[in-house]
Amino acid sequence: MNIKHLGFVLLPLLSACEKPTEQPPPPRPALILVVGAKAAVTAMTLVGEVRPRFESSQGFRINGKIIERKVDVGDRVNKGQVLARLDAADTNLSAAAAQADVRSAEASRNLAAAEVARYRQLISKHFVSASALDIKEAELKSATARLAQITAQANVSGNQMQYTNLTADRAGVITMIQAEPGQVVEAGDKIVQIADTQTIEVLLAVPESRISEVQLNAKVVLKLWADQQTIYSGMVREISPSADPATRAFNVRVAIQDADDAVKLGMTARVKFNPQIAQESAGFLIPSSALTENNGKKTVWVIDANNKAQSRTVETGQFGEDGVLISSGLQTGEKIAIAGVHTLIKDQVVKPVLEHEAMP
Repeated sequence: MNIKHLGFVLLPLLSACEKPTEQPPPPRPALILVVGAKAAVTAMTLVGEVRPRFESSQGFRINGKIIERKVDVGDRVNKGQVLARLDAADTNLSAAAAQADVRSAEASRNLAAAEVARYRQLISKHFVSASALDIKEAELKSATARLAQITAQANVSGNQMQYTNLTADRAGVITMIQAEPGQVVEAGDKIVQIADTQTIEVLLAVPESRISEVQLNAKVVLKLWADQQTIYSGMVREISPSADPATRAFNVRVAIQDADDAVKLGMTARVKFNPQIAQESAGFLIPSSALTENNGKKTVWVIDANNKAQSRTVETGQFGEDGVLISSGLQTGEKIAIAGVHTLIKDQVVKPVLEHEAMP
């Protein structure tokens, strides 16, 4: 076999030994969002419950059996008005016994005083010794002290006669009653609850992501759910210093400054904070999933014209349930990745998939 024929034989063998060329992996699909127009600053609006600022629970100061209840839930009462009464038979007897003890102690004190006066006359005539007068004077002091003690106890018994009447300590409306005639109660048991209707406020739960927008003494406006036409003015009176452990929200109380008869306890009210804020450009609203952090800086992945991922540092504004505002670092029309941003690398080629195209 000549050399020419040998070359034709080896050529196929050499071709068979060459490794096939590896094809680059296809671009990874990336869910993207095209940055649109800037979002506007919107005043925060939250829903709360109309509550009284002052609400007190009242009960009897002594034990006893209720014989009369003079009010019902919803009744308006004045300060000092009788709400309920206890059976006063035992307290009357105790007061009578205390007064009898006072009279007995007064008689003993008067007798001791008379003895001292008589002994002073006798000692001037040298009929008795000085020590005998000292004894009588000591007996007078003891009788006087006992009279003061028994008188104080009698005053306590007299006060207990007044404690058989439960009176309102403030003007307001009855919101709860937990006792009925015939019921035996102990001192301090909750009998009625009175809400002061002169100062009414709205209790709100502000998410921790937006508590920075609430300032003490700030002006707000509010509407009742039952009346969407009337606008009331209010002021932030109290901000809880700590979040509720269950809801992670801060309780905020807003005082209604011009409440009328239409505002009733338990109603639902919508409170609008920062009502003076104009609709100004605030930033681009993007999903929170598009935001990541690199070396302590907030970043997003921008997909350039060559469909390559590029990391870019941005400045963020307020966070909310619908996303986060980007105050600087993005331009209208740019494409950003909004899913799987923690797995992207610089210059990685991706296949952009618009958010609405990926939805079924």
